[in-house]
Amino acid sequence: MTLLQASQKMFDWKHLLLGEAEWTFLFETVLRTFVMFIVVLVALRLLGKRGVKQLSVFELVVIIGLGSAAGDPMFYQDVGLLPAIIVFILVISLYTFVTYLVGKSKGFENLVEGKPVCLIRDGRFAIDNFKKEALAQDEFFAELRLKNVSQLGQVQEAIIETSGQISVFYFDEKEVRFGLPIMPGTLEKDAVEITEPGKYACTFCGYTEDLKPAAQHKCPSCEHNLWIKASNQRRVV
Repeated sequence: MTLLQASQKMFDWKHLLLGEAEWTFLFETVLRTFVMFIVVLVALRLLGKRGVKQLSVFELVVIIGLGSAAGDPMFYQDVGLLPAIIVFILVISLYTFVTYLVGKSKGFENLVEGKPVCLIRDGRFAIDNFKKEALAQDEFFAELRLKNVSQLGQVQEAIIETSGQISVFYFDEKEVRFGLPIMPGTLEKDAVEITEPGKYACTFCGYTEDLKPAAQHKCPSCEHNLWIKASNQRRVV
């Protein structure tokens, strides 16, 4: 017995490649994929530009639902096209109905899509708001750096939108104040003990204060005691 014959005897290659389907199902898969591609294209066109570009939580659920309904009929032989198309019609109808309710009721809109939340105000963290968002500090700082922010004193307000994007409004260059530096590695220099006088920023809330040498100093805003030298660097655009 040759090696090829032995491997064919050991494995059922047809079952491995096709499962329970026959070879003719490959041609059916091509047709199914083509049909579902057209259905997905039409569905996204009906959802509109916002449904494709800036997804809220609700719209993300709709897209995932459509993707699941489209994927299964493409290669599962026991899943017909008609049920998938009905799912598409129902999902799009529900999306249209919910969008209508969102336009009629501000409370319903906040319930379904959430609302913008201010994370920084006047160069300091809005701590209560920041705690409500599932956003790590390092991740947030990375977003700010992408917008050419090197320290929080450059930021008048930073708002996380319902789409998850962050909008930043800056102080005028002449109004930039001392703030918490957010460049990589800077927060590793935080300390409890203040060894020399100067302007310091609380690493927890971004509060800045002139401090004199001391074994420790509690932040009057958040009562944490880790500090780092504040920066008044201007933005470089």
